[in-house]
Amino acid sequence: MVSNAIAVYCGSSMGTHRAFSAAAISVGHAIAAQNRQLVYGGGNQGLMGVVSGAVIQCGGKVTGVVPYAMVGGESEKAPGVSVDLNEVGRERIEHVVVNSMHERKVEMAQRVGGFIGLPGGFGTYEEVLEVTTWTQLGIHNKPVVLVNALGFYEPLRQLVDNGIKFGFIKPNSRDLIIFVDGPSSYDDHETFDWGTAALAALNTWKRDAEDALFKWTETKEKKQVDPLQST
Repeated sequence: MVSNAIAVYCGSSMGTHRAFSAAAISVGHAIAAQNRQLVYGGGNQGLMGVVSGAVIQCGGKVTGVVPYAMVGGESEKAPGVSVDLNEVGRERIEHVVVNSMHERKVEMAQRVGGFIGLPGGFGTYEEVLEVTTWTQLGIHNKPVVLVNALGFYEPLRQLVDNGIKFGFIKPNSRDLIIFVDGPSSYDDHETFDWGTAALAALNTWKRDAEDALFKWTETKEKKQVDPLQST
């Protein structure tokens, strides 16, 4: 059974425009309204804190997956990057502490049925593209929806189109990422219901698992042939 939980990737900063935090609030409210669980990177700052706070505010369930180095390591923590697991007002968040960033990404992906990307930085880009690649490869078959507030993800859309144009991405892989664009006028992006639109896109996504590049149920052990019977 596919999980109805959703992983949200986003920045640990707020960005330069209120439309980004408004989109995060909208996504959080929609997740809670549909009785779906939020799985995220566990941070309290920036859009990570906004989207998780919005889910909590509406009585929804939140799980944060955090690498140990960000909460319990011996080194000095960087402001805005470290995670306080005991922050007042966020006691309802279930925290899962893992050993590495790689384990964090695997844990999040295994817990959810789809992914939503809000604006963010290098970490957000990497997370969004990795889970997209996993669908392409056939490691899982799950949708990736990007909230394109203020056209934030337009460069990525262009990059995908270039990959197809120059023969590095198959044309039928364009639908691996769904871009939710919102109103044509950016003036309306601060009040647009990004959450409902993003979940609608996620809920209607369909892709034949047979389109994947590999079949990961096949292993080296299954392919081994008894040498005594091969002659």
